Amino acid sequence: MSEENVEAFNRGTDAYNRRDFDALLRELDPEVEWHSALLIPFGGEATVSRGHNGVREVLGEVYEALAEIHLEYSEIRDLGDRIVGTGRIRTRGKQSGAVTEMAFGTVSDMRNGKAIRIWTYLDPQEALEAAGLSE
Repeated sequence: MSEENVEAFNRGTDAYNRRDFDALLRELDPEVEWHSALLIPFGGEATVSRGHNGVREVLGEVYEALAEIHLEYSEIRDLGDRIVGTGRIRTRGKQSGAVTEMAFGTVSDMRNGKAIRIWTYLDPQEALEAAGLSE
């Protein structure tokens, strides 16, 4: 199951980068809970999305504000029913054109090959610590 979880994580990342809601939702459990820190650098707050509709709503807002958003994980750790990815995220504002690149980390709990809980962090070390790991 673990290899299947890593593959699902990678498919979800690819769909996220392509802004393909349907493909992304196929990798998420219908009852997914997504804790996102993405809006913090842009003056927003951490958000929690619940279920496919919640994810679609929040990501719709993110995709509306950003002309570009691209996640790139330099390391993915397979912990069985938990996947930890660390890397970078690049964004470009739609109106401002401002480009931001920052470190990023994701912890994803998996159930039956789908993400059931996701936490994102602006500090990859925080993601590792949240998963019970250290660098």
